Amino acid sequence: MNSNAQSYDAIILGGGAGGLFCAITAAKRGKKVLVLEKSNKLGKKILMSGGGRCNFTNQFINPHNFLSQNSHFCKSALSQYSAQDFISMVEAHNIEYEERKHGQLFCINSAKDIVEMLVTECEKYNVTIITNASTSSIEYSDRKYLLETIIETKKNTTNLYTQSNKLIIATGALSVPTLGGSGFGYDIAKQFQLEVTNLQAGLVPFIFTDQIKNICENLSGVSHNVEVTCNETTFSEDILFTHRGLSGPVILQISNYWYLGDSISINLMPSVSLSNHIKDIKKTSPKLLLKSILSNMMPKALVAELENLFWMELANKPIGEWSNIQIEELGNTLNNWILKPSSTEGYRTAEVTMGGVNTDYISSKSMEVKNQQGLYFIGEVLDVTGHLGGFNFQWAWASAYAAGNDL
Repeated sequence: MNSNAQSYDAIILGGGAGGLFCAITAAKRGKKVLVLEKSNKLGKKILMSGGGRCNFTNQFINPHNFLSQNSHFCKSALSQYSAQDFISMVEAHNIEYEERKHGQLFCINSAKDIVEMLVTECEKYNVTIITNASTSSIEYSDRKYLLETIIETKKNTTNLYTQSNKLIIATGALSVPTLGGSGFGYDIAKQFQLEVTNLQAGLVPFIFTDQIKNICENLSGVSHNVEVTCNETTFSEDILFTHRGLSGPVILQISNYWYLGDSISINLMPSVSLSNHIKDIKKTSPKLLLKSILSNMMPKALVAELENLFWMELANKPIGEWSNIQIEELGNTLNNWILKPSSTEGYRTAEVTMGGVNTDYISSKSMEVKNQQGLYFIGEVLDVTGHLGGFNFQWAWASAYAAGNDL
């Protein structure tokens, strides 16, 4: 290691949501902070989130909205820094935002507003930020972290040597490699003998390879409000049919509870017992076709595909000529349509990575590694995954705040 290494109170790897917010929190307390970001731009994932509007938090943050091997781990950080704390910061920067359903808060203008807010705060408190910076080695010696970082610009490549008593890993995870997703944080964890739990893509669409794929292709772009259940967990939201399978908010949510080989149950009319409803119509309007009845309740294109799948032989038979048993069987099928995804779309489109650095090794109060002084992990690299709807951003802010206040 170069003896001319530049010294900082804290070095943060990663210039995303967690890294920048941790830098601000520490710098506000007078710390000399360096942020090293490997890509050419800060907050890439923020900029792409929420359709470019950034769902930056949720009004209804609750530990139950987070998945981890240790369900209690997230509680301390979430209590230290609340959604309202972040909203106050957004309001102080005069960023216009709106509340959508389920308490989700989005920028009205652009996700750029959030990145600019974070960068402005970093500048205000003299945080040093270097982009295009790939850290090639980390050594721990004499209670100091010694880093060698390669800085690549179009003009030249230089080596930067830095040192600090505090090193914060805010490198994100495997999701969306095009936005900088990588396993670098896990490599660092393993270097310091920390366990990484099983990893899988989360908040991600499903792919089908059976006959359902053709149905999804035919319905590509069609959406409908449904209830989806998997492994005793249920969400109600819109489903979206795609060329490859199923997406939409309800599918992204349930994907966090799905494992390879599992089936999912889709209730196409969550608030209605279809068998009872159809039997009632049989009494009052026996000449109607089932297709006509269901087309008042769900998209016609979806009804046409369901007809091909489930009642082709009875398609032209008025509902008055169906037996009650036939109606009950079909109604129950549509209220509990069992499908078996072949896979998810994987990390390419996943919003988050399930699993991460095992939280048993981490202090829930400060995010510091229990048996490795001065080393911290925050955000998505940890085994904490939020539901869709601003929860993962709130985990980034809260875990960053907890660490930043300990530096």
